[in-house]
Amino acid sequence: MRLRSHIFVSSLLRNAFGRGGYAAVLRKGAEDAGAIFIRQRGRSGYETLYAPAPQNFFDEEGDTSRRFEVRLRGVEAEAVERALSSEIRFDPDCWIVELELDDCSDLFDLV
Repeated sequence: MRLRSHIFVSSLLRNAFGRGGYAAVLRKGAEDAGAIFIRQRGRSGYETLYAPAPQNFFDEEGDTSRRFEVRLRGVEAEAVERALSSEIRFDPDCWIVELELDDCSDLFDLV
């Protein structure tokens, strides 16, 4: 069984704050299995959007980890807003987490 969404998000927030960064839940989704989107803001003013990785990136059927892919990198905030609006229309139970860290690559698994 995969780690529940709200537990993963809580851990992500705690780890970001532990590094001296800022983190917030912008949209709370389904507690058990809501998809999680991570919006990273850097000091440069540009943003990166991480989305759940497609299922074909998981090694085996019983793999319970959460993995993410880079959906947008180094873009203006408006591009991230448009992408997230589209995701919310598709899946209204999704989570959106905002991180203000220059490097968050080791906070979660990337494919």
